[in-house]
Amino acid sequence: MDWMKITVLTTTLASDLVSEVLIDAGSAGTVIEDKNDVALNQRPEGQWDIIDEDIARRIGDDVKVTGFYPMDERAGDTLACVREKVKKLPELAPDIDLGKLEVQVSGIDDEDWAENWKKSYKPFRLGRHIVIRPGWTQYAPEPGDKVITIDPGMAFGTGTHETTGMCVELVEQYLRPGMTVMDIGTGTGILAITAAHMGAKSVLASDIDPMAVRVADENVRLNGFGGTISCVCGDLLDVADEKVDLISANIIADVIINICAPVRDFIKPGGVFICSGIAREREDETINALKRAGYGRLDVRHNGEWTAIACFEN
Repeated sequence: MDWMKITVLTTTLASDLVSEVLIDAGSAGTVIEDKNDVALNQRPEGQWDIIDEDIARRIGDDVKVTGFYPMDERAGDTLACVREKVKKLPELAPDIDLGKLEVQVSGIDDEDWAENWKKSYKPFRLGRHIVIRPGWTQYAPEPGDKVITIDPGMAFGTGTHETTGMCVELVEQYLRPGMTVMDIGTGTGILAITAAHMGAKSVLASDIDPMAVRVADENVRLNGFGGTISCVCGDLLDVADEKVDLISANIIADVIINICAPVRDFIKPGGVFICSGIAREREDETINALKRAGYGRLDVRHNGEWTAIACFEN
């Protein structure tokens, strides 16, 4: 089968919004190419890098968000849908620099499509101890490394390193062996697997996207945590039935603002809610919502244009 590749030129800050548009139009996942990822993740000479410098030069100044769609009778409608949704983004996000929002279209065959998902990815580090290793690469662990092997399929992007990295750092700092954990919006399961690596007794990983749940479950089993992590489809209020010590949610500010109060009902006394995906301009609004919800001390972290917060139950 041939595939239609739709790429939207945007900015780092708007890449998640554009990614949602492409996924809503039927792409099972997106590839986000951002030269800022290269600058932020370069290592000293002699260590591995997240992306080669020649790839950074190829990416250019625009952030490129790409989705993939079957080249069938629906392709024309799909393209029209994407163009219309992209056109409306300035109305939906008037305070965000959206960039060019230029829509580019090309066709690729099965083999090229598969390789497009693999050629840009190398092992990369999150936090102090976690290393993400795509399943088709090799990595020699350094002392203290906890390697997470990911077979992402179509549910993998490169645009969440800052937010995911901050969440991993907070999980590393505040999770103690034996704790119980929930991960909301688990995606490929990275935070859930991180929690298991750090000694969590049990982890409930949820997502409203059935494909994300399937991919997360495959990754959980690939990393040997099938007995520790349960992956379920649904939102928190549907799938949770008991309180836990730590809840993580690397999603978006609007969702965090909406769920932070009900989330408290599922946190044990002295527990912690770790949240990210918060754009810096939404930080004050999110913090105010967390305070109104009754959280005590807040540990606020920043990386680039993003904020992550550890919120402590009184």
